[in-house]
Amino acid sequence: MNSTIQLIDLLGAAALLLWGLRMIKTGVLRAYGAVLRQWLARGAGNRVAAAFWGFVATLGLQSSTATAVIIGSFAGRGIVQPRMGQAMMLGANLGTAIVTLVLSADVHWIGSAAIFLGVLTHNLSRGNRSRNLGRAVLGLGFMLLALQLLGHVTEPLRDSPTVAAILSGLGDAPVFALLLAAGLAILGSSSLAVVVLVMLLAGAGVVGPELALWLVAGANLGGAVPPWLAVRAEGAAAERLTLANLMVRAFGALVVLILAGPISDGLGQLLPEPASFVVGAHVAFNLALLLLFLPCLSPVAHLAAQLVPDPVDSPEAKTHLDDALLPMPEMALAVAARETLRLGDLVDEMLGRTVASLRDADEAPIAEVSRLEEQVDRLTESVKLYVARLSRGELDEAEARRATEIVSYAINLEHVGDIVEGGIAEIATKKLRKKLTFSAEGQAEISAFFLHTQENLRMAQAIFLSRDAALARRLVARKVESRRIEAQSADCHMARMRIGLAETLETSTIHLDILRDLKRVNAHIASVAYPILEELGMLEESRLKGDLVAAR
Repeated sequence: MNSTIQLIDLLGAAALLLWGLRMIKTGVLRAYGAVLRQWLARGAGNRVAAAFWGFVATLGLQSSTATAVIIGSFAGRGIVQPRMGQAMMLGANLGTAIVTLVLSADVHWIGSAAIFLGVLTHNLSRGNRSRNLGRAVLGLGFMLLALQLLGHVTEPLRDSPTVAAILSGLGDAPVFALLLAAGLAILGSSSLAVVVLVMLLAGAGVVGPELALWLVAGANLGGAVPPWLAVRAEGAAAERLTLANLMVRAFGALVVLILAGPISDGLGQLLPEPASFVVGAHVAFNLALLLLFLPCLSPVAHLAAQLVPDPVDSPEAKTHLDDALLPMPEMALAVAARETLRLGDLVDEMLGRTVASLRDADEAPIAEVSRLEEQVDRLTESVKLYVARLSRGELDEAEARRATEIVSYAINLEHVGDIVEGGIAEIATKKLRKKLTFSAEGQAEISAFFLHTQENLRMAQAIFLSRDAALARRLVARKVESRRIEAQSADCHMARMRIGLAETLETSTIHLDILRDLKRVNAHIASVAYPILEELGMLEESRLKGDLVAAR
C-alpha cells in the first residue's frame, strides 16, 4: 500500500512539474512571444549571436522544446538560414541546462512566494500581458513546489528493495537506460523534467554516477524528438533543422555510452555531491556539444539536407526565387512577380474548392483549402523575404516601385487566403456538419458572387502582370459592382426571411457572413489596381477621376 501511495505521489509531483513548465511557456509566449520572435529573427547575424539569442530565449521560456519549435518555424518560412538556426538550437540546449542548474538550488521558499505573486498578478491585472506574466510566475511557483514534493517522495526510495532491483538492472543495461530516459522525455515533451527527476534520485542515493550519465544523455536525446515531430508540417527546411539538432544530441549520447566510465570519474572529482553531479553532467553535455559543433555547422546542415530533401511537388522545390539573380534586379523582380502570380493561382483554387464544397455539400474540398492556405503562407513569406533581400541593393525608382507592388499584392493575396480559410471555409464546414441547405435562390446568389470574385482575381492577375490602366479602371469599377451584389443579395435574403422560407431562416447567419467575407475578398483583390492608377494620376484620395467618381 505504501508503494502505491509513493507511486501516486511521484506521478502527481511529476505532473505538477510538467504543468508548471507548460504555464511558464504559455505565459511567456503570450506576454512576450512577439518580442522573443523578433529577438530570435534579428539574432541570426552570426553563429555566436544566434547561439546567444537561442540561449536567452530558452531562459525565458524554460523550455528548449518551445524555442526549437519557434526556430523550426522560422527556418520553414526562410526567416533564418539553416546554419544560424542550428546555432540557435545549440544555444537553446545550453539554456535549458542552465535552468536545471538554477532549479537545483535550495530556493523552495521562492516557490511559495511565486505562487502568491502569480495568483495576485493574474487576478488583479487588467491587461493581457500582465495576466500572462502572472501565469508564468505562477508556473514557476508550481515547478518549485513540484521539486519539493519530488524530493520528499524520492527520499524513501533509497531503502526500497524494488527500486534498488530495477536500478541495478538499468546499471547493467546502458542502452536500455538511455532509451528509457529518452522515452520519458518524449512523453513529457521535456528533457528538463527528466533531468530534475534523475537529480533527485541521485540525491536520494538510488542512482549511481554512470547510470545518471546514461539517463541524462537519454533525456537530452528524447528532448530533441518533440520539436522534430512538431515542425514536420512546416516544410522540409524546418524538419531538417530539428533533425540536425536530434543528430547532434544523438552523437553526444553515443559518446556518453562509450565513455561513461572516464567521464563519471573525471566529473565525480569536480562534483562529488550526487545531485550536483547530475546537474553538472547536464550542463557539460550541452556545453560540449555547443563548443564542438558551433564551428562546424555546415557539415551537419549538409547531412540533414541529404536526409530530408525537398519533395518534388513541394512549393520549396518549385520555387524560382533564385538568390543568384539578386545582383540583377530586373530578372530578380521578374521571378518574384512569377511566384506572386503562382500565389494568386493558389488563392483562386482555394475559392474554387470552397464554392464546390458549398454547392455539392462535400467536406473533402475544405481539407484541401487548409493545405493550400499553408502553401500560400509559405510562398508569401518567401516572396517577401526575397524582395527584402533584393531591396538592400541598388534599385532605381521604377524597380523600387515594382518591388513595393509585388510585396503589396502578395500580402493582399495572403489576406484573401486567410479570409477564405479562416472565414468562408469554416462557415462551409459549419453548414455541412449541421446538415443545413441554402434555398435555391440563396445558393444561386452565392455561387454567382463566387464566380464574380474569381473573375476579379483573374483580372487582377492580368493587371499585376501587364500594368494595364484600362483593366485597372475596370477592376475598380467591378469592386463597386461587388458592393452592389452583396447589398442586393442581402436584400433578397431578408425578403425570403419575411416570407418565412425554412431554408433561409436556418442559414441566415451563414449566408450573410459569406456575403460579408466575399466583399472583403474583392476589396483586397482590387487593391492591385490602385498603384497603377495613382502613378498615372487617375486616383485622387482613393477615388477614380471621371465617371467612376459618380459610380462610388
